[in-house]
Amino acid sequence: MTKWTVDQSHSTVGFEVKHMMVSKVRGQFDAYTSTIEAADLTDLTTANVAFNFDVASLNTHSVDRDNHLKSADFFDVENFSEITFQSTDIVKAGDDYKVTGDLKIKGVTKAVTFDVGFGGKGLDPWGNEVYGFEAETKINREEFGLTWNTALETGGVLVGRDIKIKVELEVNPAS
Repeated sequence: MTKWTVDQSHSTVGFEVKHMMVSKVRGQFDAYTSTIEAADLTDLTTANVAFNFDVASLNTHSVDRDNHLKSADFFDVENFSEITFQSTDIVKAGDDYKVTGDLKIKGVTKAVTFDVGFGGKGLDPWGNEVYGFEAETKINREEFGLTWNTALETGGVLVGRDIKIKVELEVNPAS
């Protein structure tokens, strides 16, 4: 098995959620660590993938919103500073993959499956292998204890229940 490194300057771990039933708020985690081991990244079925996300690095480009998301109303960063993902099964699905694993948010662990597309393989200007992947899944935030909300006068709620998680990775061999 070869160890691989996520190039964080060319990767994004993001999310989006409905806001006020009419628009979307997007954000990302700016700090995370990863462990990727695989015999061959052109065949993800050989891989073992793990991520740890620093919840304090959550960034939606609004300091007030970020502070509220980090509070006990949502992620409770004081008591749950990390979100983790550990792959448990990877299967080929046509040209893409289904990567299933244990996602732990706010002390709750649930199996989730990411739809993963292989973006390709190339060499950077220094001769290093570079692989690209895009992954996406949707979770119900309430199943992970993220239940805060408020009703709107016009009907509906302030924060949607479904969270779309989108990951774009550029991966290189570990040095």
